[in-house]
Parts: sequence; C-alpha cells; structure tokens
Amino acid sequence: MRQVWASNVLSFPGAHNATGGSGTRETHLPERSHILYENKNKQNMISPKAEIDPKAKIGKNVTIYPFVYIEGDVEIGDDCVIFPYVSIMNGTRLGRANKVFQNTVLGAEPQDFNYCGDNSQLIIGDENIIRENVVINRATYCDGKTVIGNKNFLMEGVHVSHDTKIGNGCVFGYGTKIAGDCDIQDNVIFSSSVIANPGTRVGRSSMVQSGCRFSKDIPPYIVASGNPVSFGGVNYTVLNNYGLNEKVQAHIANAYRLVFHGQTSVFDAVIQVKEQVPDGEEIRNIVEFINGTKLGIIGKI
Repeated sequence: MRQVWASNVLSFPGAHNATGGSGTRETHLPERSHILYENKNKQNMISPKAEIDPKAKIGKNVTIYPFVYIEGDVEIGDDCVIFPYVSIMNGTRLGRANKVFQNTVLGAEPQDFNYCGDNSQLIIGDENIIRENVVINRATYCDGKTVIGNKNFLMEGVHVSHDTKIGNGCVFGYGTKIAGDCDIQDNVIFSSSVIANPGTRVGRSSMVQSGCRFSKDIPPYIVASGNPVSFGGVNYTVLNNYGLNEKVQAHIANAYRLVFHGQTSVFDAVIQVKEQVPDGEEIRNIVEFINGTKLGIIGKI
C-alpha cells in the first residue's frame, strides 16, 4: 500500500454543489492536503473539510466525512467509515471495516493522575460499530495498550477508560462507563448505564443488567442484576443462542449453585465444583476465572 497525495478529482456523495443543489460534487483537492491510497478499482472518499495529518496512514476504500480530525500517529484500516466530527488521536490503530459515528473520540489522553504524556496506544480490531459520543482512552504508560477486539457494538455515550481490554462480540448499552484496567471477555452484554469500577473483570457470555455498578468480578455465563449487584442466574438466553446443549447448561447451573448458594468460601466452592461437576470447557473457564480473581466475585464476601 503506497501513499499518494490527492491532487485529482474526488467525488463525495451528499455534498452540495456550487449552485447550492444537492447531489454528488466533484471537488479538486489542493495538493498535499489530504491522503489517498492507490486502489485499482476504488479510491478513498475523503472530504476536503476533514483535517488529516499527512503522516496518518489510511487504508483502501475508506470514507472520511467533513470535520473529522486525525492526528499523525494514527493508522486506519481498509473499508472504514468515519462520520463527521470524529477525533482520532495519536496512538490509535483502527482495524478493518469499522464504523465510527459522530462526536466520538478515539485515543483520548487517559484520565489518570499517573499519566505523564507517554506515547501509549489504543488498538481496535475489525468490524466494530462505535456510535455517537463514545470516548475511548489510550493507555497510561508507553508500554500499555487499551484494546478493543472485533465485532463489538458500543452504543451512544459509552466511555472506555485507559488500559481496559475488551474481547470480541460484546455489546455496551447507552451511557455505559468502564473504568481503567478492566478486562471484559468475549460476548459480554452490558445493558444501559452500567458502571464497571477500576480493575474489574467480566467473564465471557455474561450479561449485566441496566443501572448496575460493580466493584468485584462477574464470572462467565451468568446474569448480574440489582444494586448491590448479585448473581441473577445463568445466562440461558445467550447460551441457547450459541447452541450450547442443555446438558452443559445444567453443569454450569450446578457449578454456580455450589459457588453462590453453598455455605463455604468461594475458593472451597471451586474445589467442590472440580470434584462434583463433570469436566468440560465451560466448567474449566469458570474455575480458571474464579481462581484468577483479585477483587473477589459479586455476591460473595
């Protein structure tokens, strides 16, 4: 992929022409004002009203609307769409086929008193949908990364803080706030206005219901509900959607009966799970997750 400077004609759909009518406008870009990349069949659709540092690396078939701001230490993969008024800051690495909607800020400086101006990174994978007014901070230190995986859906007003790691296929509802250093595994669903406090972990295929705020870890395959947040049962809806058979779901339910309803400590309950529940990938995930907790898990002292 070779960088070329736009001095040719760029068509941008939906723009107003010189006479004030709507339609497709042919705009002659000033030399060295915007970056295009050579493509045999397509060229990028970059508005002349976007502010793009010439050092930024833009892939093929990328659409960038007016009033987008992109700094120099930025990489944007092929087939991305960047809507108006988006800011993409230094250290951001955006993968393929992402859609970033209005007023979002990617790679914002971390809101962390330990931040001293390090050149840290925000890494975003492929095919994510990032809706309006989302803010994602890059990491605090130069060797750190905030990471968003593939095929996630971040709804309006979501904030993801520094050094948080998010897996694949997650959904984050309106106004959700995720503090720094969190770890959220694959296929997690947050309903609206969820608050994840610093350093918390959420296991795969779990759901956190609207308005919950939590300071302890949420294990895999469960529903977390209420304030204070507690175990609300196995997340059968998601497990059924992924085709997990009823036998395995029953094993998961038995494991959590021992963890949340037993009269033992959580770590003694994990020993019981290993002794009493048939082995399987999902049971191993539960055991590994609980054994790895540093903050404890919800609903247990």
